[in-house]
Amino acid sequence: MSSKNINKITRIKKIFIILIFIFLSILLLLSNIFVTISDKRRLPNLESSKKELAIRGNILSEDNFKISSSTKLYKATIDTRFLDRKKKDLFIKLFSIYSDIPEDKIKEKIDDSLKNPGSIVLSYNIDSKTAKNLKELGFKLRHLNVFKSIEINDNKILRGLNINESGEKRLYSYEDTLTPVVGYIRKYETKDGKTKVNGIKGLEKSYNNILNNTKDGNLKGTRDVLSYISFNKNSIIQNRVDGADLILNIPLRLQKNLELMLDNFKVKLGADEIIVSIMESDTGKIRALASSNRFDPGLIKQSDIPYLDVSAIEFLFEPGSIIKPISIALAMDKHKIKNNELFSAYNGHGNVNSKGEYPRGKFKLGRFTIGDDHQFTKRFLTIDDIFIYSSNIGTLQVAQRLSGKEFYEGLKSFGITEKTQIDLPYEKVGVMPTIRQFSAGESSGEDNVFKATISYGQGMTGTFMQMLKAYSAFNNEGIIVTPKIVQSLVVNDKKLSLTDDTTSKVISKKTANEIKRLLIKTVTKGTGTQAQIEGIEVGGKTGTAQIARNGKYQDIYISSFFGFANDKNKKYTIGVTVINPISTGKYWYYHYASWSAVPVFKEVVNNLVKLNYLTKSVE
Repeated sequence: MSSKNINKITRIKKIFIILIFIFLSILLLLSNIFVTISDKRRLPNLESSKKELAIRGNILSEDNFKISSSTKLYKATIDTRFLDRKKKDLFIKLFSIYSDIPEDKIKEKIDDSLKNPGSIVLSYNIDSKTAKNLKELGFKLRHLNVFKSIEINDNKILRGLNINESGEKRLYSYEDTLTPVVGYIRKYETKDGKTKVNGIKGLEKSYNNILNNTKDGNLKGTRDVLSYISFNKNSIIQNRVDGADLILNIPLRLQKNLELMLDNFKVKLGADEIIVSIMESDTGKIRALASSNRFDPGLIKQSDIPYLDVSAIEFLFEPGSIIKPISIALAMDKHKIKNNELFSAYNGHGNVNSKGEYPRGKFKLGRFTIGDDHQFTKRFLTIDDIFIYSSNIGTLQVAQRLSGKEFYEGLKSFGITEKTQIDLPYEKVGVMPTIRQFSAGESSGEDNVFKATISYGQGMTGTFMQMLKAYSAFNNEGIIVTPKIVQSLVVNDKKLSLTDDTTSKVISKKTANEIKRLLIKTVTKGTGTQAQIEGIEVGGKTGTAQIARNGKYQDIYISSFFGFANDKNKKYTIGVTVINPISTGKYWYYHYASWSAVPVFKEVVNNLVKLNYLTKSVE
């Protein structure tokens, strides 16, 4: 073969070898690329998400003060595996300055963790402002190299100071104001470890589901180089929805004034508790519901336990003489009382005294003897006499004219032993005799002892709020209203009214106005004279009852005054109950309502005038 042909074959072989080498190189490159692509590597996640905790709604007064509110809590965590031990003291000092947590407490937690390094929580109870400052500290610590990166699963990782939402805290800005009505809460942990709260008593309980109707926010999108979320059309933005706010019918200024007043009266009267409420007679709006026994819901002590109940709806007592206007109204509405009719005072068993007064009346009913406290200068009484001087004997004679069914159903219609439907939990109803007991002896025309005692408020129990609701009829043309504390909800910035128009006509307008006249006369001439305020229409009825225990009446008294105060534009039903005032010693007479409940009532009305809720007439 010629040398020329040999050289040609050699060149072809070289070219072929080079092509094979290039092909194999490309094949190897493609293979490596495929393996690299298909290999499950620990690449940084380009997507990031952030949860935003929603919180419980607020409770606000009518004049827009936050009575109860929630704030977010944050927790501060570090992983001690990443902490540069040479800079441990620097971290402790800086964290203590920013968090206001003592250095020794932080050092103790870190030193314990360094025995077995890992994640630790430095605090669960960081407020929003401190959390913001600690987040800024976290960036500074990175620049100071307080934390160093370490290799985990073939990847270098750096973790510094983390500040995350840990839950919520309930705040009571005015401490004991509006307690026990506002109630209190109890903490619990969610499945994801967040601290939340549930209402246990008061408004916090009755509106718990509404206050806690929340939805956490969720932000999801791509992550930039600084680990912030950047948003695009594929991002998820779900705004957080906090619980609804409650707006009350109660203005803070009025409520606070009454509470301070009750604190003073409680000391003066030596009472266990004083309860006061003001309600708009035609709407049922509760404008104040105050007790002398209050507590701070954010710091409940052992000594506060007796004060946790709302006595206005949970304390049962014999109402005494404040029931008499209802008994007389029921008979009057059934036309059982004639015009100018006279009733025996049953006081003809002795001589008159130097004032021309007959002995106190005594009425025999079977084995019982019922007496009057007031001495009259006459032996026969008008309805006005019976009413304004609070005659037991006169009232029971009126009540006997009603059938057992009429009396029972009449008391029920006024709300006696019925829930008032006020927006508070755990309302009690009390007890009274049955229709059968009220009807005993009816067929033979005998007087009934149950009708007799109940007519002047003994042998039955009720609540303060039941009596307040019942008395609204006398200042509202015979119509009783439903008491309501909350006026509206604010949900997603939308105000939803909760006005309750539930009413019930229990007596005629004519009867209501006649009872109203008698209540006013009781204040001008009878047992409530100390409640008079010039320029304001005031009416009311006193009631003094003893507490019964183990079937016997004790020397423990409950004194009440229920009535109304009106000007030309506004009309309020007002109740005052004083539990166990002084009844012995120098001021033994404080147990009478005219010396305890009536002066409190007058001061309540004075507050309404002072704060421009009532305006005196100048006539």
